Amino acid sequence: MTVLLFGVTRDIVGNGSLSIPFSKAGNLDTVGELKAYLKQVYPPLGELSSLAVAVNKTYARDTDPIDRMDEIALIPPVSGG
Repeated sequence: MTVLLFGVTRDIVGNGSLSIPFSKAGNLDTVGELKAYLKQVYPPLGELSSLAVAVNKTYARDTDPIDRMDEIALIPPVSGG
């Protein structure tokens, strides 16, 4: 499973994308489970005021299902000026 990263999430992970091994991705069935896993692996993600997830270019809720073939993106909080 590949996760695209933007803004501060890219800074936290140190790359524009990350690949979750199939052995782990097969156990992640929902957006909420994916977020919990990523916050465990990258604790600073848990400190963000919000963290949206898009699945196949559509914003997703924590209860929405995910598949290892989906296009997933982490969207950090956005501040304006």
